[in-house]
Amino acid sequence: MGFLLIGLFIVLMLIGVPIAFVIAIVALIGIFDIPYTPEATVPMKMLNGLDSFVLLAVPLFILAANLMNSGKISEKLINLSLAIVGPIRGGLAHANVLVSMMFAGVSGASQADTAGVGKILIPSMQKNGYDKETSVGITAASSTIGVVIPPSIPMIIFAGLTNASIGALFLGGIIPGILIGLGMMIFVYFVALKRNYPRAARVEVKKFARLFGQAIPALFTPIIIIGGIISGFFTATEAAAVASLYTLLVCMFYYKTLKLKDLPKILMDTLALSSLSLFALAAASALGELMSYYQLGTIAQDFFTNNVGQKWLFLVIIIGFFLFVGTFMDAIPAMILFVPVILPAALEFGIDPVHLGLIVVITLAVGLITPPYGLCLLLAAKIGNMSIERSFVAVIPYIAIILVVLLFIAFLPDIAFSIPKLINPNLF
Repeated sequence: MGFLLIGLFIVLMLIGVPIAFVIAIVALIGIFDIPYTPEATVPMKMLNGLDSFVLLAVPLFILAANLMNSGKISEKLINLSLAIVGPIRGGLAHANVLVSMMFAGVSGASQADTAGVGKILIPSMQKNGYDKETSVGITAASSTIGVVIPPSIPMIIFAGLTNASIGALFLGGIIPGILIGLGMMIFVYFVALKRNYPRAARVEVKKFARLFGQAIPALFTPIIIIGGIISGFFTATEAAAVASLYTLLVCMFYYKTLKLKDLPKILMDTLALSSLSLFALAAASALGELMSYYQLGTIAQDFFTNNVGQKWLFLVIIIGFFLFVGTFMDAIPAMILFVPVILPAALEFGIDPVHLGLIVVITLAVGLITPPYGLCLLLAAKIGNMSIERSFVAVIPYIAIILVVLLFIAFLPDIAFSIPKLINPNLF
């Protein structure tokens, strides 16, 4: 039955069945094969998988991102980013990275970053002499920072699976996100020198102050979210609700770029996007029950303990595995399925759950820009009117940068833990 289910999983994916339905079908058939198991087990497990207060943060952070895009907050962040890094050679490309780092501090969703920033900057970059590979590649790649710099929806899911501290995960993602962003900007700088990309004129102090003032309400959002969670003033879910409400009020009454008539469409878009992730999560919960029945976690722990004697080798295997999984599966169902399996072995090797969470989240972020699943790559390629093949070639250097940072975090965890330990040593 195990080989049959694995074969069915592969066949369904090859014929193009959406991954959430693949997971649900395999779970349904596998659980029905278990003796004395009632038929209602699968829907019950799917419902139980969604019966979590933490998971409410997923649609709420997506709502905050959609409100930002509809309220044109992303434009304010882009203008500020251009004012800061525009005078550097290849300024538009640098601004693309910087605005993704800012956007990451609000939404926690990379796809929203690609859509909101890409629609503005990809056409603008191409109009100003940047080739398609650079404009599409940097937009897709920098969007992955959205799930690394807090808040991060995958980090919230990981914390719910492992009881790891959400505050520690959020703070731990700050330095890796900044390092990834700086690495991409350094690479872009040398590309810009080689291809003689334009630079923008320096912005006068008065104009810069005005642009900064316009962006302050948006920049204040991550302070509210992270500060509230770290201080214990509210949970991650409550932080997502506060972020959505704050963004709504800022867009409607401060920027006045959002009307009441815009809300139904924003809510429908949020529901549509949230339902995809949450249905995949529900299906993964049912399949996780099947994997639990066959004690895959214990089997994996015994395998790694008996055959992989070194912690560093275990980490390399985990990174390679999630790189592979991320090419055809979203981060949320991938974590639901496989984190409970590898967690016992990770604890056996003395790996802190927060450390493991950072490794898993950053690794799965690469899957957002690798075909066939890579949503950020697909979005950027569509906006830039470029083939998936050419787009993937364009992001390969940026994938290398992410992997270098990932290896630093994997084998030198104190780099990422410096901020959490500085702010609140009790998080560990």
